[in-house]
Amino acid sequence: MTKSAIAVMPGFFDRYINLAPDINVVDALNEAPSFEQLLPAKTAQMLGDRVYAPGKWTIRDIVQHLIDTERIMAYRAMRFARHDQTMLPGFDEELFGRNASASRRSLTDLYNEYALNRQSTLALFRSFDEEMLVRPGICFNQTVSPLALGYVLVGHPIHHANIIRERYLPLLNG
Repeated sequence: MTKSAIAVMPGFFDRYINLAPDINVVDALNEAPSFEQLLPAKTAQMLGDRVYAPGKWTIRDIVQHLIDTERIMAYRAMRFARHDQTMLPGFDEELFGRNASASRRSLTDLYNEYALNRQSTLALFRSFDEEMLVRPGICFNQTVSPLALGYVLVGHPIHHANIIRERYLPLLNG
């Protein structure tokens, strides 16, 4: 199924979904660039722990955030695909970020985990049939389908890569 088959576009997540191509969701997940392609490790290492403003995340924090978010969204997709109608809570990304200790991990380790996590997500989405993909669930007071969550997972890293290009890469010139 493609992005255009999303019946209810979740308000907050549309910013990520709109960055994804309108192709089959499994193909979109499979063809999405790795974070290494979005931000080469050499560039990430040059940025180190620089941030563009006080209190903002480092590159390692961002990659850890992408890993955490992918796990959470895949879990939500699985719950809804399995017809679980339990209303799922949101998550506090700032709390997760403060407690993930990404600064003690290498970029290589984070990039590897990101890639492994994506492979797990792909296996999950390959297991869904069309009926499962469109089963709605409620998460953080938003109706959302596994299909929509799949496109969130494609667009969310692109969103962060765009922020890195706009706000972090200029730090290398100054």
